[in-house]
Amino acid sequence: MNKPFFDDQAYIAEQFHIVDDQITQTARLAFQKINSFKFFQCNEAFRMNRQHLRSLIKGTLLNYMRPDAVLSDLGFFYEEISN
Repeated sequence: MNKPFFDDQAYIAEQFHIVDDQITQTARLAFQKINSFKFFQCNEAFRMNRQHLRSLIKGTLLNYMRPDAVLSDLGFFYEEISN
């Protein structure tokens, strides 16, 4: 009866493919994590800018002033304007 022999070349090639697949999957996972981290930083910066913009809008645009107060501050009532 012939005993099967161990084929070193096939074993080495198979191990190479297994390690190569693991490295490829790890690299893909690392790339996705880096991209998600970059997106998170961009999203965080956008959120900070959005909060700053919201505070500017609430602090300036949503403060109501009567039109006569604005015209008085601009000096509209102090001199005659020819139309």
